[in-house]
Amino acid sequence: MHGVRYTAWDGTQQVRLSADDVFEKLSEYLSFTDDVQQALDWLLHQGLEWQQGMRVMGLDDFLEQLREEMRSRYRDVNLRHALAEIREKLGGLLDLERDTLDGLEDRAQAARKHDLLDRLPHRLSEALGRLRDYDFEERDAANALESLLDELDDIRDLEDFTRRYGDLFHGPRSLSYEEALALMREMERLKRLEEQLLSGDLDAVDPESLRELLGLEAGQNFQLLKDVMMLLVKAGYLTQREGRARLSPKGIRKIGQLALRDIYQGLLRDRSGGHQTDHRGLVQLRPEETKPYRHGEPLEIDLVATLKKTLTRRPGLPLDLQPDDFEVYTASHTTTTSTVLLLDMSWSMSWEGRFAAAKKVAMAMESLIRARYPRDYFAIVGFFTRAVELKLRDLPEASWNMGDPFTNLQDGLRVAAELLARHPSNNQHIIVITDGQPTAYFLRGRLYCEWPLSFGGISMRAAQETLREVERVTRRGITINTFMLDDSPSLRAFVEGMTRINKGRALYTRPDRLGEYLLVDYVAKKRRRV
Repeated sequence: MHGVRYTAWDGTQQVRLSADDVFEKLSEYLSFTDDVQQALDWLLHQGLEWQQGMRVMGLDDFLEQLREEMRSRYRDVNLRHALAEIREKLGGLLDLERDTLDGLEDRAQAARKHDLLDRLPHRLSEALGRLRDYDFEERDAANALESLLDELDDIRDLEDFTRRYGDLFHGPRSLSYEEALALMREMERLKRLEEQLLSGDLDAVDPESLRELLGLEAGQNFQLLKDVMMLLVKAGYLTQREGRARLSPKGIRKIGQLALRDIYQGLLRDRSGGHQTDHRGLVQLRPEETKPYRHGEPLEIDLVATLKKTLTRRPGLPLDLQPDDFEVYTASHTTTTSTVLLLDMSWSMSWEGRFAAAKKVAMAMESLIRARYPRDYFAIVGFFTRAVELKLRDLPEASWNMGDPFTNLQDGLRVAAELLARHPSNNQHIIVITDGQPTAYFLRGRLYCEWPLSFGGISMRAAQETLREVERVTRRGITINTFMLDDSPSLRAFVEGMTRINKGRALYTRPDRLGEYLLVDYVAKKRRRV
């Protein structure tokens, strides 16, 4: 018989990392940066923490613990008398030598040696170095000096250490020479470990020193931290290229799944934004679920359930079949869609976390459609001064474009329409996520860029050419839904103009609410149960 004992978590129990848990923490940092290596560095510095109270220390935690070890020594001890013992020994051997000199018959030689001893430097190491070549008259003094010279390197190092850091040690307990030497060596190891941790290179850190100086738990946590990169690589989430971490295709898919999960967790709290399906598609039966028949519904009869109700109501033959006995399979009417997500990558999307939120939604949309609607076509187009199609593998590290700061929604609509033309469907949609009105456009193949007439104003010609592109897209039967991350009056006026032409929808929302509204709208268009 096996027994299980549960105890409160106190930080000393063994933590077992899983690649999925680690990657989920990494994905949180990827919400704030477009650089996987930077996100990994943040994770290694901040450590990992789970809701169950489990935690793996990060480099910053090790640094803080190490610096607290240093501060505790500063508070506890002082170095004011660290060299007093050595100074007393030197003074004693000098007194012996002077007494011997006073008894010499050669008074001139005695005077010269007295003068040399009186002019010794105050610094101990320099005084001992000067006495190295001194010809002692007193043999016991010479022997005592030899013992001190064996300590010369340590004395010199302790003098330097005291000169540089002595004022930091202000505790009540004075250290002896041997204790001060031990402290110096320990502080040197702590300083060396601090430099290793500050480098951010886990391989440069001496795990044995870390374990000895910070304790067994810190040593275990450090080994777990070193396992993080290996776990992610072995699980196939990351690859190493040119010394930097990169997301693998599996990692990219996982990012989308996690983003989708986060967004759906929000949907459970708020299901606003529902819309009716535009076109009915094929009927998909759900044989595991039946319901009573209602007039006007498809007559997809569950014969076994129908006969069972009839016989339960009136056993025997002939059967007395009544309309209320009919049980039909539950069915879902689904539609196939072709969708292009237009992602604003202009400079202003760097404000207030707008681009990170929009990119997270794009990855979630791609994950949703691939997993639940594999027949659908879905593409992503980024637009700034011009528009480009974004592949899924490029999306996690895509960023707003500082070099091309203008907003060319016209070109984005054109590229999206061309992609949809190659993937026809009864339901064709362009979803626009943006925070500003157009400031760039193409005319007869030539690119034009224009700043707004005023801050928060509108670029008149860019807006006119973009609305003409909206008209062309509308004539091809494509619906445009716009999600705005700003609600300035000029922006509202432009989007309302798009909506009047296209008869699509416009939603004004914040970056932290973008995913909830967008996915509710999309899923509601996909399926309606009857």
